[in-house]
Parts: sequence; structure tokens; C-alpha cells
Amino acid sequence: MTDIQAQSRTLLDLHAAPELLKVVNVWDAISARVVSDVEGIHALATASHSIAASYGYEDGENIPVELMIEAVGTIVSATELPVTADLEAGYGNPGDTARRAIQVGVVGANLEDQMKPLADSVAAVEAVLAAGHAEGIDFVLNARTDAFVKAGDRPHADVLADAIERGSAYLAAGAPVVFVPGRLTEDDVNAFVDAWGPQKLTVIGVPGSLPLARLEELGVARVSYGPTSQSVALMALQDLTADIVAGGGLPEDFRGLN
Repeated sequence: MTDIQAQSRTLLDLHAAPELLKVVNVWDAISARVVSDVEGIHALATASHSIAASYGYEDGENIPVELMIEAVGTIVSATELPVTADLEAGYGNPGDTARRAIQVGVVGANLEDQMKPLADSVAAVEAVLAAGHAEGIDFVLNARTDAFVKAGDRPHADVLADAIERGSAYLAAGAPVVFVPGRLTEDDVNAFVDAWGPQKLTVIGVPGSLPLARLEELGVARVSYGPTSQSVALMALQDLTADIVAGGGLPEDFRGLN
């Protein structure tokens, strides 16, 4: 078994385990190293929003795909942990984008459906999984449905039904897990777990989210944090700058991490 095959199997097992997989999203080599060094972190996830921002691009596939893949490859090289990448909606060619990500060492990915026609979204899922098979790995596709983030003023029951239908289709196509970003209630989580089974739902941590221990009890596979981890780092930088302007300095608990 090659190293990348072993890492893909490790990442798949981490999602299937009853323990909640906690991944804090990173955006460059140093953030990858800092997060990897924390005991209890077993995998890394990139954040497309954060990588794009680092290069001066708005989120939403505005960064050139070549630059995104290069950035992801740099993150893979900075850690020994398995890395799953945020590939947005696939940059116009989900299968080829996944293939290129795998070739720089990525063993899993998020793929947004952007609420496109379901048949098109299923085809995208199939293309990504086929790329993994062609490269000889069990690619851990975290098939994302944007039903909640694009809900608008639609009735909640309709939004939930759409998310369940789409997630069911992605699981049937071979995706091991489904990502439903948004602020989910306990009833929402129960509905997804009832529909798909335990360790199939992945969620994002946002202000007001359910406690991590409760997510684990409910059978959620994974929690990630998207661009908020970069925002926390930038908050610390901005607060330091404001303190220096006011005549202060480094915090008393300062520690060098690079």
C-alpha cells in the first residue's frame, strides 16, 4: 500500500469512527504545521475561502485553479497528517480538479453542489470519485449540499427535505459523507442521521452551533470550521496591532510558533 493509499484509508476510517472527527481548517504551510502540532488533531482540512483571501481573491472560484492546487500541495508537504481539500464546486471540471489535487497528495475533498440541478450534482460527485479510483485511492469525498446556506426565505421543512434528498443521492453515488453547512438544530441533525445513518453527516462549527460532545452523541461524523479559523488568527493580529498602537506590546502568554 502506498503512502497516499494509507492516508486515504486513515481519513476514511476517521470519518467512520464513532468519535467525532474535529478538523480545524488551514490555509498555508505555517497554519498547517501549527494545527498539526496540537495533540488530538488527526487530519487537516483546507479552506478555499482562506486560501483565496491569502492571495487577494474573493471566495467563489475566483482564484485560478492552478494556484489553488499549488497552495493545497504546499499544505500537504507541511504535514504528515491526511489532508482533505476544499475544492469549491470543482472549478468547472470536478473530476480533473480532484485528479490534480490527488497528484499533490490530497486524499479527500469538499465539493459544493451550489443547488445546481440534482442530476448535474450527482454527475460531479461521480466524476470526483472516479478520479480517486483512477488514482488508486478511496477518495474521501465530503459531498456538500448548499440547501441550508441558500435557503433564503423558503419554509424550513422544504429546505430540510431538499438537503436530505440531495445527500441521499450523493451517498447512493458513492460519497462516504455529506456536508451540510449552516446552523443546524438538534432536530435537523437527528433528521439527517435518521435518513442516512450515523457517521454520514458532517457539519461546520459556527457561533451558536451544538456542543461538540452532543454532535458526537447524535452520530455526526465530522466538524470543520471553514474560514473562521483564519478569522480567529486575523483577530489576534488586529488586536495585537491595536494594542501596540495604544502603547502596549506582546501578550504575556506569547509563544513563538514559527
